[in-house]
Amino acid sequence: MTNHHLMQEDLRYIFHPCTQMKDHETLPLIPIKQAKGAYIEDYEGNRYLDCISSWWVNLFGHSNATINAAIQEQLQTLEHVIFAGFTHKPAIDLARRLVALTPAPLQKVFFADNGSSAIEIALKMSFQYFKNQGESRPLFVSLQNSYHGETMGALAVSDTGLYKDIYTDILIKTVQAASPALVGEDEALESMRRVLQAHEGKIASVVIEPLVQCAGSMQMYDAGYIRRLRALCDAFGVFLIADEVAVGFGRTGSMFAIEQAGIAPDFLCLSKGITGGYMPLSVVLFGNDIYNAFYCEYHEGKSFLDSHSYTGNTLACAAANAVLDIFEKEQIIEINKRSIALIAQETQKFKALANVKEVRQRGMICAIELHGYAVSERIGLHVFQEALKQGVYIRPLGHVIYFMPPYCFTETELRYMIEVTYGVVNALSQR
Repeated sequence: MTNHHLMQEDLRYIFHPCTQMKDHETLPLIPIKQAKGAYIEDYEGNRYLDCISSWWVNLFGHSNATINAAIQEQLQTLEHVIFAGFTHKPAIDLARRLVALTPAPLQKVFFADNGSSAIEIALKMSFQYFKNQGESRPLFVSLQNSYHGETMGALAVSDTGLYKDIYTDILIKTVQAASPALVGEDEALESMRRVLQAHEGKIASVVIEPLVQCAGSMQMYDAGYIRRLRALCDAFGVFLIADEVAVGFGRTGSMFAIEQAGIAPDFLCLSKGITGGYMPLSVVLFGNDIYNAFYCEYHEGKSFLDSHSYTGNTLACAAANAVLDIFEKEQIIEINKRSIALIAQETQKFKALANVKEVRQRGMICAIELHGYAVSERIGLHVFQEALKQGVYIRPLGHVIYFMPPYCFTETELRYMIEVTYGVVNALSQR
């Protein structure tokens, strides 16, 4: 079986995500046969360092022995069961552990199967909370340059035109406030204050990506904004939703990004790394006060009726529990500090290049923003192709190159990832 044969078979049948399929007339697809640790391998034996954790989901490397064993053990007894009217120990264990890891007000867990669905649940639940009390609050506030997913509600609270604009006519109405990643903290908070004042009594919740707007070109901001936003939401009586789908589970240097702000959101959305990249799973955590707003006699009609066929999937919960085991036993957050420092040190040299606008980093996320190129040049695609020739797989966001490697990368692998990328960017600066 060759790469070329599988590529042709794929193109005969499959429409890939976030892809202009016409590109594959000249840009080869890469069929992956197997993966282990930091590497993915194609059908012709070429190996690539997975420097973006397979779209930000893989935490501890591919084919991790601990997660493999947990899934295999669970397979012997129960693979899945309807989660309405039934439960199982992996879900109970996971919920208890997540509650213990997150701020005290977050006491309840609602399961779903992907990040966008978690956002949808938080939006719907925040709206229905007020509806159950006789209020209609049809508006949601998000930040400029934000991204929260591809389902209709999640897309509505996003502000990435490339994904959203074509659907504007059919999306729920939302309002965007200035992002602290793009303007000063004070200016961003004043923008949010104006929005909350202008729509007072009509806003159900504010949704943010704490510290890093990932799909928004990896723009970053400080925890001080989150602390002050929490107080602002309290003052206006609106919920705060923290979308940690991408930044949770150690990505920003702490287990959850909100820890760095020292606050508790009203809703905390988690996915991606929760299963170490193995299985689709997401959760929404919230407090007992919100839970109690839906607790009623059935005929009162206040129940929250969101459901997904694979809610609380047993295998996914087993994988997630194994992920938490690894965090606990191997002291991952502490160990990652060495990798974070190494990335910071080794990427300093990019700042001297004429085609580099900025290097920014939050924990295990590092972005290198290029400038001086027209959109039509697709400079990110060029960087991707050149790095791939040297066994380094990155997937730039336009003109922003970023690293979000699994935590299993060795010092040698981290250095190679950065050195290869530097070589490509430096060569571009000489053109």
